[in-house]
Amino acid sequence: MIMPSGAALHRLRPRRGVERKLTALRDLGGLGLLAGVLVAMLLAPTACTAGVGARDAARWFEDDPDELSTDGVPQRSTVLAADGSHLATFYFENRVDVALAKVAPIARHAVLAIEDDRFYDHGALDSKGTLRALVSNMGSGEVQQGGSGITQQYVKNLLISQAENARERREAQEVTPARKIRELKYAVAIEKRFSKDQILERYLNIAYFGDGAYGIEAAARHFFGKPAAKLNLGESALLAGVIRYPYAYDPVRHPGAARERRDIVLTRMETLGWITPRQAADTRAQPLRLRVTKTPNGCVTSRAPFFCDYVQREILTDPAFGKSPKEREKLLKQGGLTIRTTLDPKTQKAAQRAVNRHVPPRNSARKAAAQALVEPGTGAIRGMAVDRALGPDRERGKTWINFAADASHGSSIGMQAGSTFKAFTLAAALEKGRVFGDKLMAPRGYEAVGFRDCSGRRVGDPGTVLRNSADGEGGKSFSLVTGTHHSVNTYFLALQKDVGLCETVQMAERLGMRQGNGRKLQQYPSFTLGFNPVSPLRLAAAYAAFGARGVYCEPVAIAKVTRRNGKALPVPKPRCRRAMLKSTADGVNHVLSGVLTKGTAAGMGLGRPAAGKTGTVDNFSAAWFAGYTPDLASAVWVGDPRGGYRHPMTSLCMDGRCYGAVYGATIPAPIWRDTMTRALSGRAATPFHRPAGNLYAKGTGEERPKPKKKPGDDRKKKKEEGDKPRERDPKPRRSPQERPG
Repeated sequence: MIMPSGAALHRLRPRRGVERKLTALRDLGGLGLLAGVLVAMLLAPTACTAGVGARDAARWFEDDPDELSTDGVPQRSTVLAADGSHLATFYFENRVDVALAKVAPIARHAVLAIEDDRFYDHGALDSKGTLRALVSNMGSGEVQQGGSGITQQYVKNLLISQAENARERREAQEVTPARKIRELKYAVAIEKRFSKDQILERYLNIAYFGDGAYGIEAAARHFFGKPAAKLNLGESALLAGVIRYPYAYDPVRHPGAARERRDIVLTRMETLGWITPRQAADTRAQPLRLRVTKTPNGCVTSRAPFFCDYVQREILTDPAFGKSPKEREKLLKQGGLTIRTTLDPKTQKAAQRAVNRHVPPRNSARKAAAQALVEPGTGAIRGMAVDRALGPDRERGKTWINFAADASHGSSIGMQAGSTFKAFTLAAALEKGRVFGDKLMAPRGYEAVGFRDCSGRRVGDPGTVLRNSADGEGGKSFSLVTGTHHSVNTYFLALQKDVGLCETVQMAERLGMRQGNGRKLQQYPSFTLGFNPVSPLRLAAAYAAFGARGVYCEPVAIAKVTRRNGKALPVPKPRCRRAMLKSTADGVNHVLSGVLTKGTAAGMGLGRPAAGKTGTVDNFSAAWFAGYTPDLASAVWVGDPRGGYRHPMTSLCMDGRCYGAVYGATIPAPIWRDTMTRALSGRAATPFHRPAGNLYAKGTGEERPKPKKKPGDDRKKKKEEGDKPRERDPKPRRSPQERPG
């Protein structure tokens, strides 16, 4: 490390002991009168007419200004994942505070050489510099030269950074006698409050170095890709030279002017004896050697962009982070916060990889996919993925809409969830005492009459018949188990009527469900068929409650927020509550586990205890899968952002791969399986609890195995049936019905 000579270092080093105390007393004691005289002379053209005298000015200068605050210098905030890895940065000004000890000595000396080489020898006012400016100002009749030392420059930068509006910023920068007087007064107060080292540290952290870099640490990282502690002579001289006119000497835009300015700094350091002539000459011969590193601002370049956007909206909308939106934005972009989130990088990577693999961002069919993952028992959001980049919708493969979240956290108004809502009817039935073997007739067509909402009003449309879409699913009885495994629409309509529409709705609401626009769920007979538009995040949190044995936790993205001084800010705590009996949740887990082995999602198991439910919305306008283990829950949506009913997923071909009609098990379930398999790899499997014995009071509810056929049975059956034509259901009327998952 290059160092100044011993004599020069003595001049720079703060005085110690008695000598420093006597000097300080002399400086402060005489400063008021000196300042008053100098100010009176500086303002000579106007002082006489205003009646300002040196003695009055001295008294005014001796008063410590109450309005001076050294707090509130804008600092960038950092968003971290749960493991401490970086997710995003937010700022109005790209600044990172750094201790003086972490600034290379040669960088400190370069700044002092060109800005204020007598900084450690004078008080708040450099009389030599001020008198030099006085000569110019007396001749012109106005303030042309300021003669400002580092303390005064720090004050000027402080006032600019604290300006709340354009007028205050303009007043802080205008070249007027009033501003100069105010700066001098504040500089006196600063010298009383802080040591020279503290003032220099604050100055280096507040100064603007051009190209969006505020403070020497941010400047070192921006221009050279290294911390300020590792700056060499050439880099230090370049940054020191930029401070005076950051725009004119910006090394990115004006490299020639920046190099000339750097060489001036080197010459000044050589003149002061702080570097040798050889060191100065060798460094002048070197090019600038920039290694510009941009610091992204916001979520666009984050590896979890939609989760990052969710966190940003959480802070900007939650009163816990400020009384008004303006206060909250200021805290986020100026407060120097460290925001530790709940995101698990491994889970996030698995989710993003899965949605992109099955529904590529720029796919030929223009379909989209979104997934949210929540930890049972805590509500912690562990992953959030959309198969798009965060950006303007007019660019293919980009969107500003977070399809995984509600309108308040991503502009999405939600999507119809289909048969995934049948789980709420199942839970309500078990909570009301139904058992696995309870059976109900599932007609081929169900007229939705006789339902009442939670206000006691009759709801339903007489004459509207809701049906099943697959052959053989109507006209027979199903149990809780088999009706769920086969996702029989008319069975669940009958079950919902038996349990009560209101009871089913209340179960969903206890599990945190509401529409994507934030409103309460609508209550109609087709509620169990999932006509309400909701977000994957809310559905994942609801299913997580099943995995947590009936404990619902509201989704939470922020674990901890600390200020730059290390002080923690109060953040909303996880809100958990018991939504159902443990025995109810155990029963739901048992039934939904069978969906992965013998139901609509057969073959989608994880090789560990898991459960889930498919969902295919009417007319194949969207497809869902919600599934979980005791450790992690997920909900996946696949659809068309342009409108599912206008662009249904029938005969779907996407990037050369054709699916025909898309059900919940066609694309969403494989996304879920791939995500969960990777996210949970290396973790021990957690089992579900065995259902209570009373749930088997009427048997297991499973279908009895069909007897093996005997030779000739088919011929006998055909002979009995003869040529009787097969009855066909009439074409169903258009309604918000749902196809079996």
